[in-house]
Amino acid sequence: MAMSREDVFSKVKEVLVDALGVDEDEIKEEATLTGDLGAESIDFLDIVFRLEKTFAIKIPRGELFPDDILNNPEYVEGGKMTAKGMETLKKAMPHADFTDFQKDPDVSKMPNLFTVKTIVNYVTTKLGA
Repeated sequence: MAMSREDVFSKVKEVLVDALGVDEDEIKEEATLTGDLGAESIDFLDIVFRLEKTFAIKIPRGELFPDDILNNPEYVEGGKMTAKGMETLKKAMPHADFTDFQKDPDVSKMPNLFTVKTIVNYVTTKLGA
């Protein structure tokens, strides 16, 4: 039987509490991993590892958290995501909400794309595949 979105959220919440040492009530779908929950780059590896273990899925490097887009001059110009970069990012992260980021595609705001909801969407899609 497939997991409901609520079940996925509940397990993602457990993963984030364990990985980041935050209180359960801090974990809301709109919470950003870095800004709201205090995740650092090393935590992203731990989160991926814990998600793989918890949900028995394989998460290829860069699939949940794309890591090579910001280093490509075709995708970033003057600290902003180019149209081609935005298109590439959307393809790489169909599980993310780009509504706010598109209005001001400043690369310093890219961490705001990594929310609890982004992870829940990703895992839900991955389990349904």
